[in-house]
Parts: sequence; structure tokens; C-alpha cells
Amino acid sequence: MMIMAAAAVNESPNRSTEDKTSTRGQNEVNRKLKYISLAILVIQNASLILSIRYVRTLPGDHFYTTSAVVMAEVLKVSTCVVIILIQKRGNVKSFVSLLYDSIVVQYLDTLKLAVPSLIYTLQNNLQYVAISNLPAATFQVTYQLKILTTALFSVLMLHKSLSKIQWISLMLLFAGVAIVQVDQEGGKQKEALTSTNQNYFKGLVSVIISCLSSGFAGVYFEKILKGSSASVWMRNIQLGIFGTVLGLLGMWWNDGAAIAEKGFLFGYTPMVWGVIFNQAFGGLLVAVVVKYADNILKGFATSFSIIVSTITSVYLFGFHVDLIFTLGAGLVIGAVYMYSLPKPNASTSSTSSSSHSEGGDSELEAFLPKSVLVK
Repeated sequence: MMIMAAAAVNESPNRSTEDKTSTRGQNEVNRKLKYISLAILVIQNASLILSIRYVRTLPGDHFYTTSAVVMAEVLKVSTCVVIILIQKRGNVKSFVSLLYDSIVVQYLDTLKLAVPSLIYTLQNNLQYVAISNLPAATFQVTYQLKILTTALFSVLMLHKSLSKIQWISLMLLFAGVAIVQVDQEGGKQKEALTSTNQNYFKGLVSVIISCLSSGFAGVYFEKILKGSSASVWMRNIQLGIFGTVLGLLGMWWNDGAAIAEKGFLFGYTPMVWGVIFNQAFGGLLVAVVVKYADNILKGFATSFSIIVSTITSVYLFGFHVDLIFTLGAGLVIGAVYMYSLPKPNASTSSTSSSSHSEGGDSELEAFLPKSVLVK
């Protein structure tokens, strides 16, 4: 008995050392994945806006944006199907049973997603219109208004409370976007856009409606997610089914005759395919960022992507950056960072409990805009 006890005592420190070594190794891997995923997110955010802007302003035949929206939905659904199939370890029977139960048996639950899916489909098309008619940097800055609309709908629909810093950040955000728009409206950029058959006002209205729809649909989707046990991947499949159907209807309504004559893939080039894959990839990327990083670092990535797209626009599109634009963009970047700061809590106990709950909320919020729409 004494020998066994001594052996157990000797094994305990060894196990403890092994556990600590394993934990340190896992933390190191997670730390590397965090910064890698954030760096890729910056590149993805900036490259998506710039690439859409580029392919939509090239001379010659243009692809139909409605078909691109449908193709992106199909790719996202396909990817989510593969992810769930991997989670089921390739068990096709279990996978089909899960799909049937989640989509068909619980059809009322599935139908709830028709509303955000309709809005997201509209938003995806509006983003193409906005980017086609606005400078990439201006779109990137203005599109941050979705933070304001999401916050307002969260207060109205989910009865969330915002800290004073968050309210201040929202006011700074609005002021920054307003400064950028006044600068663009009064500058020479408007003349340049008009000369190339681009409509600044049309682009501005499109991005504002896109921000409003993003806020409402995101909060609505969050409410649905919190009211069920379905995974985010399954919800994206349900959204994608409606999105594909609604996208096809929109495509038929707007470009049906032209697509019937020229084909669904008319105007598709390797660059266009890259844009579509980038759109679908963006939603999956956020899942990785949420898992290995946090909302504050995601805010940094969003802000940095604005800087990257602005600098690149100067070289690619001859975009003119002046002092007023820099001031407005700076306010927007600061507002994004301030809004991402965690709320102060009164006590340590409340800090731990609220940080756990807010971590889940921020995870959901981070999934909302990017996992189901073009971001």
C-alpha cells in the first residue's frame, strides 16, 4: 500500500507538469491563430471592397450582380454543409437526419429565417450598387454606420443597455461619416464620378439602406439564435436556402431576360470568381476570429482595413485624401475601437459572470453581419 501511495504521489507532479506543458502549447497555438486570423481578416475586408470596386469599374462587359449574389449564397451553403458533415465524422445518415429534422420537421423555426434572408439578399445587391458608385475608401468608412444601426436596433428590440463610452463612440461615428460625406460631396471626387457614369447619390443611398438592413437583420437573427439550440452553421444553411431562392427570384426580376440570352455566368472572369469566393470566405473567417480572438481585436482589424483600403485606393483609383477626409476617417476608426471596449462592471463577481455572458453575445454579434452577408 505504501509503495502504491508513493507511486501515486510521484505520478501526480508528472501529470501536473504534462498538463501545464500541454496547456502552454495550446495557448501558444491559439495565440498564433488569433493574430493570423486577424491579419487575414484585415486583408479580406480591404480586398473585398477594392476588388468589387475594381471589377465593377473595368471597361467592357460586366457580370450580373444578381447572379453573383446567388453564387455566393450557394458557396456559403455548400461550405456549411461540408463543415457539419465533418462534425458528423462523415456519417451521411446522421447528417441527412439532422438536416431533415432542422429544416423540414421544425419548419416553423426555419420559416422565421425568411425575414432576415430577404433583407440580407437585398443588402448584398445594394452593396454592389454602392461600391460601384462610391470610392472604395468612402464606402468603407460610410459602411461603419452599421455599428450605429445595430446598436439602435439592439436597444429597441433586445432591450440592451449601452455604456456612456459606447454612446459617445456612436456619436463620433456619425460625426466622422458626416464629415467624410460632406468632404466628398463638395470636392472634385463628385465630378470624377459623374464623368465615368457613376452616381454618387445613388451609391450613398444604397450604402445607407444597406446599413439599416444590416442592423435590423443582424439583431433579428441574434434574437432567433438565442431562442434555439441550433448551431450557427445550421442557421446559415437555413438562411442560405432562403437566400438562394430569393436571390434567384431577384435575378429573374431584374436580369432574367438578359441572363436567359447571355447565360448565368456571363461576364465572369477569374477576378469575378475571386470576388465571389472572397464573399463566401468572409463569413467563415469571422467564425475563426471569434473563436481565437475577441471583439476588441476584431474592431482593430476593421479599423485597420479602412486604412489599408484608403491607401490602396490612392494608388489604384487615384483617390484623393485630404485633411478633412483624414479627420472623418480618424473619428470613425476611433469610434469603432471605443465601441468595442468592454463595459466596466461594479464588482469582480459581476465581471466574471457578465464577461461570460457578454462573450457569448459578442460571439453572436460577430457572426451576424459577416457570416450571412457580403462583408
